[in-house]
Amino acid sequence: MVNNKQKKQSIENIRHSLSHLLAAAVLEKFPKAKLGIGPAIENGFYYDFGDIKISDADLPELEKKIRELIKQNLKFKKGTISFAETKKLFTGQPYKLELAKELNKNKEKISVYQSGDFIDLCAGPHVASSSEINPDAFKLTKLAGAYWRGDEKNKMLTRVYGVAFETKKGLEDYLKMLEIAEKCDHRVLGEKLNLFMFDEEIGKGLPLWLPNGYFVLVRLENFMRELEEKNGYKHVLTPILAKEDLYKKSGHLTHYKDDMYAPIEIENERYYLKPMNCPHHHSIYKRSKHSYRELPLRLAEFGNVHRYERSGVLSGLIRVRGFTQNDSHIYTDETNLEKEITDIIKSIPEIYDIFGIKNYWFRLSLPDFKNKEKYGDIKNKKMWEQGSDILKKALKNSGHKFVEAAGEATFYGPKIDIQTKNIYGKEDSLSTVQVDYYSASRFNLYYTDKDNKEKPAIIIHRAIMGSFDRFMAFLIEKTCGNLPLWLSPVQAVILPIGEKQNSYAEKILGELKKENIRAEIPDSNETLGKRIREAELKKTPYILVVGDKEIAANSVSIRQRGKGDLGALKLEKLIEKLKKEISEKTI
Repeated sequence: MVNNKQKKQSIENIRHSLSHLLAAAVLEKFPKAKLGIGPAIENGFYYDFGDIKISDADLPELEKKIRELIKQNLKFKKGTISFAETKKLFTGQPYKLELAKELNKNKEKISVYQSGDFIDLCAGPHVASSSEINPDAFKLTKLAGAYWRGDEKNKMLTRVYGVAFETKKGLEDYLKMLEIAEKCDHRVLGEKLNLFMFDEEIGKGLPLWLPNGYFVLVRLENFMRELEEKNGYKHVLTPILAKEDLYKKSGHLTHYKDDMYAPIEIENERYYLKPMNCPHHHSIYKRSKHSYRELPLRLAEFGNVHRYERSGVLSGLIRVRGFTQNDSHIYTDETNLEKEITDIIKSIPEIYDIFGIKNYWFRLSLPDFKNKEKYGDIKNKKMWEQGSDILKKALKNSGHKFVEAAGEATFYGPKIDIQTKNIYGKEDSLSTVQVDYYSASRFNLYYTDKDNKEKPAIIIHRAIMGSFDRFMAFLIEKTCGNLPLWLSPVQAVILPIGEKQNSYAEKILGELKKENIRAEIPDSNETLGKRIREAELKKTPYILVVGDKEIAANSVSIRQRGKGDLGALKLEKLIEKLKKEISEKTI
């Protein structure tokens, strides 16, 4: 019986093998192409090529050639060669030679795989034979640019993407999901609904919030601010940059420098744009002495941070260079630590339920002490293990199922990550809860206990919505732009059938505005049908149509998003209905 692990390995072998067949097909059509790398990835594979002029129109021909190769029952044979042999074998392939040179320098074995006439530098694994690949269960999907080895200083290569599954149905189901996903992509809807934009003159990965989008963003912030204040959080505001010494002390320059913007020279001192709020909050905590009676102290900030994400990974609001975190740092002692973590875990589903977010799971992200680069300066492993145990205990007591992931902890502590998949099936983090025993000694973060002895504070890093930008992206995609009424920038549009109903439409607009219901009368000379269609395309929750019958009855005819025509309703009943839906935050 095949278990899940074997099944996963099988499909990965198929995808990896298809990347080799793709390279073989490309070399046949474009003999001068330079080969990069071709790994299996989630749902498929890709291969990078240099010195190639290829278009989407070439993909069907390449697919056909790959199918021909599959039917030849090609064996995938592994071999080990010397560096001298590599130089002969890959003459004219600079990227392969670069990789081989590195392997030789590190005294690693140089392995190759041969399938038919095609040989590639590769460690595998692969299928034993191309007959294991279903020729009807893969598709080449798109082209993209990719810097060699992900470094912007290197040459831009052409990446050919493909998707692959074990069965034709698996492929068809995925392509259908992809078609739906593309309609709900937050980047597409952000443009259509006038929510946000990017401008190359301002810079990559730096979103500009348009009035509609900023309206939603502020409502999300207000929602969290009110909730946090009820739960004893005190909000602060800190600068967007700080001197170099702060980030040396926090460890960010040691462990995180590649993800930070280059320093700015000011009056012979170096400043960095802040990548995280924590060192700034530590400065606020240590401003005064603290007794155990004051703990836990919960500092929160909607902090604007900047991180240097590589161009190749930027993706709408999911991965940006400037964003606002829903951040908090809780300074506590051992006595309150577990309860604080438990309360945070409990609040997460309560908050997510309000937004209709369901398909998420908990991941316990632990250190991997074998990774000396990331965790090499940890002196007290016992404290890390203690923090990991407390997080695990809190998760178990919460009743939530969770997975463990060694090596996913940050350099200053183990954490719980709340994971979800976006509409394309890619895994991302929504929230984090982290225990930090690392920062107290570096920043002198202490409190006095009941015996008047000084002890190091324990810090919980907590971001329920992660960043508001990313949360907004997930919300747009989960709802396909159909934001709940309380979050919609425009909650209702009023459409008079003709000019003689304009004054009545204005009267309705005035009554709705008195009740703080956001309504508009679109300025348009189009037919009623076209105006209704336009309002539907803008994902407007309610369309209110008024004609002579509605004037006579002091009513409106209602079309509700997703439900269609609801018939006529008295104006006061409409207002009552909308206010109830808004106050209850109905999904």
